[in-house]
Amino acid sequence: MSIGDTELARYRARLEADLAALERADERGQDSRKTVELDQQSVGRLSRMDALQHQAMAQANHGRRAQAQRRLLAALARIEAGEFGECSECGEDIPRGRLDIDPAVPTCVSCAQG
Repeated sequence: MSIGDTELARYRARLEADLAALERADERGQDSRKTVELDQQSVGRLSRMDALQHQAMAQANHGRRAQAQRRLLAALARIEAGEFGECSECGEDIPRGRLDIDPAVPTCVSCAQG
């Protein structure tokens, strides 16, 4: 099964849109990942522990976004290399339905299951 140029362009556009969305989300979360500073003059409900927990969650979200970005960039690289839609493990074609759900997926169902 070969992926036509029109379908390939559609997958590329979706991957690029997903990548741009992740980059925007990462930019919005930058302030939350900064070092927590305790303002002794400020009185409020947010304690230092709450701030640290919020920072840790923001850093974890950043890590998940970074991993997703690497997957998307790898899929775009497979398009450039002419290997998009081929399982990176066994070389068989990845079913279109699987690519439609997640175009960044690098393996077929059999190889993903182990």
